[in-house]
Amino acid sequence: MAKRVVIALGGNAILKPNQEATVETQLANIQLSAEQIAKIEQLDHQIVVTHGNGPQVGNILRQNEEAKAIVPPFPLDVCNAETQGFIGYLMEQSIKNKIEQQALTSNVVTLLTQVEVNQEDPAFQQPTKPIGLFYTKEEADQIAEEKAWVMVEDAGRGYRRVVPSPQPLAIHGVEAMVHLLNQNTIVIAGGGGGIPVVKQGEGLRGIEAVIDKDRTGKKLAEQVDADVFMMLTDVSNVYIHYGTPQQQKLTGLSVEEAQSYFDAGHFAEGSMGPKMEAAIAFAEQGKTAIICSLEEADQALLGKAGTRISG
Repeated sequence: MAKRVVIALGGNAILKPNQEATVETQLANIQLSAEQIAKIEQLDHQIVVTHGNGPQVGNILRQNEEAKAIVPPFPLDVCNAETQGFIGYLMEQSIKNKIEQQALTSNVVTLLTQVEVNQEDPAFQQPTKPIGLFYTKEEADQIAEEKAWVMVEDAGRGYRRVVPSPQPLAIHGVEAMVHLLNQNTIVIAGGGGGIPVVKQGEGLRGIEAVIDKDRTGKKLAEQVDADVFMMLTDVSNVYIHYGTPQQQKLTGLSVEEAQSYFDAGHFAEGSMGPKMEAAIAFAEQGKTAIICSLEEADQALLGKAGTRISG
């Protein structure tokens, strides 16, 4: 029986570390991802794809900074929308090409996705997400005074702006996504965690923030009533005691087992932690969450690869 699957692509699916951020390089990486998505489509599943955008939005912020004397800089929510558009275009085209090569009948659609957050979220009082360029201490102090940005030292490499990373409350446009899924359409949505917006009167307005892409992926999976939430990364499985002689690969876990490993501190905040947090929260609803490598995505859906957490 066909399942509804939300697939969250990691940053390496678009741009690997130390690669030059040309369109050609990113397109080549996306084409590899498209091959895997086409394999999942062959399993006759309904598919929503979401993705990261960290390097891409960082490059747009750099363009803003370099060209600010000529072109007015755009705010962060608009920069996020830019990356959703161009990554979505490359991804939509690549997936369409792959499914047509395999004589599949699905269509593919990219949706610019607004994700509502609460302006009273504590994250707005304590920004933590580093973005953009590195600056010297003197430059950072001047920028903080001129723009009221929060600037922090980042891993000995210089000073960077930090912005809020609030929890996603609601993803807008879900009704359209579900309609498209039921019409045999692969939907690309929620890229980069979504465009952050807040309620203003009877409407919405953009706000400068970055929403964690795994949290948005989990919320997206909940709202479209997915059976499976799958996070694709650059490792085949989740491990405990990672990088030690006691390293152990995890395959099938109950929610309780996964939570006990999480509480014991096995998963770093900067890497596997947010993925496991999202996986556990989704599986608690009686669903299935999978963390696996891009190359093994289709096998993981069949239960033959990856780390699977079941409620």
